[in-house]
Amino acid sequence: MTEQPTTLEAAMSRLEQIVSDLETGKHSLEDALRMFEEGIVLGKRCREFLDRADVRVRTLVAAADGSLVEGARFDEVGNEDPDEPA
Repeated sequence: MTEQPTTLEAAMSRLEQIVSDLETGKHSLEDALRMFEEGIVLGKRCREFLDRADVRVRTLVAAADGSLVEGARFDEVGNEDPDEPA
């Protein structure tokens, strides 16, 4: 498996490339399945990026003045991290 992209844009770009390659129909079944599996992983990675962004936006909107809510800590997926001290 290839290295995981570190940005949403990189993940989307690779996912678009995979879809384009698969649409050609010029790959063996095994290669097509490998690319499909990579695409599934990339789709999940994109969802993680979007979930984190959603939490950040909601946090900013929740603050009366638009500033970051003090003490808000988030894990890699953007979920509040109850184990992290405020």
